[in-house]
Amino acid sequence: MTSYFIRRLLLVIPTFLGITLVVFTITRLVPGGPIERIIAQARQMNMSEGNTSGGSSLQDDSPLSPDQIEELKKFYGFDKPILISYLDWLGKILVLDLGVSTRYYDPVWEIIKDKLPVSAYYGIVTTILTYLVCIPLGVLKAIKHKSFIDSTSSIIVLIGYALPGFIVAIILFVWPAAQWDWFPLGGFISEDFEDLTLAEQIWDVIHHSVLPLIAYMIGGFATMTFLMKNTLMDHLASDYIRTAIAKGLSFRSAVFKHAFRNSLIPLATHFGNNISLFLAGSFLIEKVFNIDGLGLLGFESLVERDYPIVLGVLVITSILGLLGNILSDFCVALVDPRVKFD
Repeated sequence: MTSYFIRRLLLVIPTFLGITLVVFTITRLVPGGPIERIIAQARQMNMSEGNTSGGSSLQDDSPLSPDQIEELKKFYGFDKPILISYLDWLGKILVLDLGVSTRYYDPVWEIIKDKLPVSAYYGIVTTILTYLVCIPLGVLKAIKHKSFIDSTSSIIVLIGYALPGFIVAIILFVWPAAQWDWFPLGGFISEDFEDLTLAEQIWDVIHHSVLPLIAYMIGGFATMTFLMKNTLMDHLASDYIRTAIAKGLSFRSAVFKHAFRNSLIPLATHFGNNISLFLAGSFLIEKVFNIDGLGLLGFESLVERDYPIVLGVLVITSILGLLGNILSDFCVALVDPRVKFD
């Protein structure tokens, strides 16, 4: 098993190189980069001052001289071939230098480091709550199949599954937050957070987190619940469970000592992927609740063509995704002792 995980870790390197090379190439080919934005800003300034000359290209009728444009290309690394620029960028990544934002003019890592704890908090808490709720509910639905509890919970879960997370976020924002004033309208903490006691600070974070966590959980909640129920029902209908019960084993023992652990295997395969997905954040949910997280940062940077931040977020999320796949395999090995990965 050790050799398997070593091979998986080694495969992270070429996969990461492939992902980053493709995205890096796209950022160099699409229009509207930092140089075009600077030229557009300079053109708007000239128009506001009464100079209406302008053009649509970098060189023709540009408010900047060709020498200034060449200096900008050299500053942003656009004066080199794509492969050379990518190797230069990759060399900086190896020493943990993600570059400087073209929008905020701050180091990219410092910006991401400020946003990452918020996304990590929501990602970890969402993952824990999802499994804590879905596993017991799935077990209950499997044992009480076709009962009133099963039918009622299925309706609620399917409604939640049919609604995208950001739609649920909007509904929660309009009624419980805005109309009924039960929860804050957004943000991660209150403005007077520093003046609160430790207990009040904990409650403040929880109070701000309730609605976003519901929106985060709503999609994966249904998938995990039905996956747990259906898998457990398949095992309860298998021959080894019927044989165990026929030999005198109680139904409760058959469920929780035999079928339950085997039913956790499909859920374990999703564990690492769920963590990496939640840590990356959802920019729509973060936008609705004004959460200053990694998802919203990546979306805004993409809109503003802040390519250093886009690539920096890509580095974080791609590594999390690749490591999440390995973590899923490790969880499967822990749950199922038959898995050897030879």
